[in-house]
Amino acid sequence: MSRTSLLLADVDKARLAQSYPNIFRPSPFQRLQTIAIVGALVGLFLFGMVWLGFSFEKLVTGISRLGVILGLMFPPSPGNLLNLYLKGLAETLAIAFLGTMLGAILAFPLAFIAAKNVVGQRIVHFLSRRFLDTIRGVDTLIWALIFINVVGLGPFAGILAVAISDVGSFGKLFSEAIETADTKPVDGVTSTGGSTLHQIRFGIVPQVLPVIQSQVLYYFESNTRSATVIGIVGAGGIGLYLSNEINQQNWDHVAFIILMILVTVAAIDYISGRARFAIIGRRANPV
Repeated sequence: MSRTSLLLADVDKARLAQSYPNIFRPSPFQRLQTIAIVGALVGLFLFGMVWLGFSFEKLVTGISRLGVILGLMFPPSPGNLLNLYLKGLAETLAIAFLGTMLGAILAFPLAFIAAKNVVGQRIVHFLSRRFLDTIRGVDTLIWALIFINVVGLGPFAGILAVAISDVGSFGKLFSEAIETADTKPVDGVTSTGGSTLHQIRFGIVPQVLPVIQSQVLYYFESNTRSATVIGIVGAGGIGLYLSNEINQQNWDHVAFIILMILVTVAAIDYISGRARFAIIGRRANPV
């Protein structure tokens, strides 16, 4: 670096120091505050490690045990249960698809109620948003445990769990998309004497529909993994077989099921990714 460049860098540094004195020359109180915050975070971390019984001895022992289990997983084999596993995988895909679609259908009208530019009443907007937040705050696995006790074991409970969980997420995402919609098409519909329903149907929906479709496709891919997990607690799908094989320590079967899930999720991710790009008007990069 030349001498001129060094001089210019020093000048820029001096200007920045003059513009932001709190950053370049913090006061003693700010330094103590920073040290106190860092010390508190480190102390909280160490306390959590001790309180939860973290042990390096257990960690080393567990890693060695994990190596043994990985060795037992090879070669992956379905045994004579391939047809059963394929049926379970198809059930998982059906749970994810039906749950995602049901959640999107239920969330679509709720999103308009939660959008400020559609429903102007503050109390309605506040209550609808808090309702969606409450639903979204409960994990899909918890919903699965609830619906298993409501409708019994099986894929129906899984579909309801995915759908209800997605209502909260879709409601928030859809309402935010609606709020960012351009007002000019709505004004145009209004100027021709259109009603509120006409404003929504012809002024807002065409703008937000591609975004909504893209979000639904993304959640379908994500819910495929969620449907696998909730199957472990009895909500149907391939997760139920995975849990049984783990309990019986049939590790070669476990490895085969995991490979099936990974290949399926990767394929759905690839297809839905290209579909999302096509919907929003962009071309997916070739892999």
